[in-house]
Amino acid sequence: MTEPGSAGGAIAMAAPEELAQAIAELAAEKKAVDVVELDVRGVLDYTDFFVICSGGTDRQTKAIHDAIHRGLKDRGILPARVEGLAQARWILMDYLDVVVHVFTPETRDYYRLESLWGEVPVRAFAATGA
Repeated sequence: MTEPGSAGGAIAMAAPEELAQAIAELAAEKKAVDVVELDVRGVLDYTDFFVICSGGTDRQTKAIHDAIHRGLKDRGILPARVEGLAQARWILMDYLDVVVHVFTPETRDYYRLESLWGEVPVRAFAATGA
């Protein structure tokens, strides 16, 4: 699989499961809360996984975005698109096989993405650090 957003040609990227886990870990390292990975294969045709997490404020959601972006860019992986960065209440990062949603708590409560796909497999990531 290749990443179309990379400069200078296609770069091989990890399997969707590995990419989703790497994103969740990068978010958790930036103190994201309620980090979950939804396996939407067979339910959605445009992506395999959602990684959903929250930052306490719009400033923290931006910091979580920045950490994910930097961490994956260092591995040669760039998003196809990013939306919501200016307001930072809901930042969407589209890595094709994995779509990342970084919310403020209020926005996450309002949209309740986790509840839209019923019984899809979900993996929650425990908070790291002290």
